Amino acid sequence: MKTLTALAANVLFGFSILAGTISTTALAHEYTEGNITIDHPWSRPTPPGVPMGVGYMAITNHGDSDITFTSATTPRAQNVSLHESTMKDGTMSMRPLKDGLTIPAGETVELKPHGYHLMLEKLKGPLKEGESIPLTLTFEGAADMNVELNVEPLDGGVQKKDNGMDHSGH
Repeated sequence: MKTLTALAANVLFGFSILAGTISTTALAHEYTEGNITIDHPWSRPTPPGVPMGVGYMAITNHGDSDITFTSATTPRAQNVSLHESTMKDGTMSMRPLKDGLTIPAGETVELKPHGYHLMLEKLKGPLKEGESIPLTLTFEGAADMNVELNVEPLDGGVQKKDNGMDHSGH
């Protein structure tokens, strides 16, 4: 089972890398609670049989004190964990952020491909393009927030054109 989980993580990581190279044109959505704004929470569809999904967003702390993003939950996954991907010596690695993620006062921290992100683990079903995934974000120093991750297409909704010819069907 551990090998299947590792394989699923690698497949999802590959999709995340692909997602990071393609621009997203979907409409942004935003949530505000007190001094915290969550901008454009989103995810990607999961391939059949892959038990993990991802979550991205921008978190802005409009307050005058640092806060810490400590955890998240969703009814769609058994567990949600916060991770950081880093590139070192040409190798991408991922590590959990067990102490959470500090959002400094007056700043925005982005959860995005190749950086900080959420891992939705042991999904109860695949994430499908066009659906919204309920997610509760928990902070130290700020109120919990309920948001929805929009599951966006792998190509970010971009139809590529070359020399006036539409190749979107390829």
